[in-house]
Amino acid sequence: MASGDTKLTICSDAMIMLGAAPISSFAEATDAAKVADRLYDDIRDTLLQQYEWSWSVKKVKLARLEAAPLNEWKYAYALPGDILGLPRALFTSSQTGARPQRDYEIYGTSVFCNYEDVWIDYQTRVDESRMPSYFVRVLKAAAASSFAIPVADSSSKADFFHAMAYGSAADNMRGGLMRVAMNIDGNRPSQAIEDFTLIAVRG
Repeated sequence: MASGDTKLTICSDAMIMLGAAPISSFAEATDAAKVADRLYDDIRDTLLQQYEWSWSVKKVKLARLEAAPLNEWKYAYALPGDILGLPRALFTSSQTGARPQRDYEIYGTSVFCNYEDVWIDYQTRVDESRMPSYFVRVLKAAAASSFAIPVADSSSKADFFHAMAYGSAADNMRGGLMRVAMNIDGNRPSQAIEDFTLIAVRG
């Protein structure tokens, strides 16, 4: 379920986790408020892109640009303005059973390909009020880790909350609360295995 949090409550809770005073506004004249206002957006967006969260993926048909690419590709399509990172998948049909395509390239904010119609799955920024509580827990720990040195002047607290959010170095940023959140989010109906070339060859 959605947490009902806001950017302010998440940052304020991260400050409390550090043993600092909570913030009541990003406009207040405190170092904590300035740090949170400057760093939080990047922390959130990076965390959103680290995993294909089911609640932050959108599907849209791309608009073809009038100007064709200079060479190699026939068509150029504009990526959505709210996309985070790269498309998760690209399709040439909106029909049930359509399979992802791989023959395309990203140039700046455009997709170049030879397909006459294009749909994509992509990660987008979600309002904090709609973020599930299991994700917000990771976000607060990640924020506390990033705020620890500029606010609390403590590298030990930075390391502690980084480990809480992501686990040990061996976990490759997918341990700790991040692993818990991914496991919860990944608890979706499994998909049937379709035809796969290597399986077919083995017969």
